[in-house]
Amino acid sequence: MSKLLIVEDNADYRELLISFLENEGYEVTAAADGEAAIGLTNDTAFDLIVLDLMLPGIDGYEVCRRIREKSDVPIIMLTALDSETHQMRGYRLHIDDYITKPVSMPLLVHKVDAVLRRTMPDQPQALEYGGISLDLKAHTVCVENNPVEFTLREFEILYELMKAPGEVVTRKSLLNNLWGYGYYNDSRIVDTHIKNIRHKLADHDFIETVRGVGYKLKGGGI
Repeated sequence: MSKLLIVEDNADYRELLISFLENEGYEVTAAADGEAAIGLTNDTAFDLIVLDLMLPGIDGYEVCRRIREKSDVPIIMLTALDSETHQMRGYRLHIDDYITKPVSMPLLVHKVDAVLRRTMPDQPQALEYGGISLDLKAHTVCVENNPVEFTLREFEILYELMKAPGEVVTRKSLLNNLWGYGYYNDSRIVDTHIKNIRHKLADHDFIETVRGVGYKLKGGGI
């Protein structure tokens, strides 16, 4: 059973997170502020931390920085601040994922499960396909060993495709997993990001459109 630490100052929301995650089979410990969270990580080895950004006293960034001084435990940052600037600041502190509020509980469980899977010791820290390489810890993309600048959302979409080569990834699943259920009927946002990804991959674009369904990686992978 995976051990989770939930760091959330809103009591009602904290209890909702605890209840839902416990029902999914996780062992959950909770903290209401950053200092308490740091104290708990000194005493207990957690498998993953869900960390709110806006906390009383020290904020989530500082909590993350202090934890990273002693541990590489996976961290999912949970916050209402959804700008790319805030997300990039989190990733520079080596968080593993970033979820914006309000979030559906099924989406949170999906994210927790995905991060736990890819951070297990026997899991690769990079994905490669047809000359394209994703560094899962640094969130960087290289094409033929040359770095290519991707936005966070573009990286996440490419990751979803590359972790299941040859399998169709539906637009609906991308919307649910990456944007949340509020975007369920807005498939155009996925198509726009795919267009940008294809442009950046240029001659190494292996993304195939499955009309009316979604996308998959075609020939050329390893």
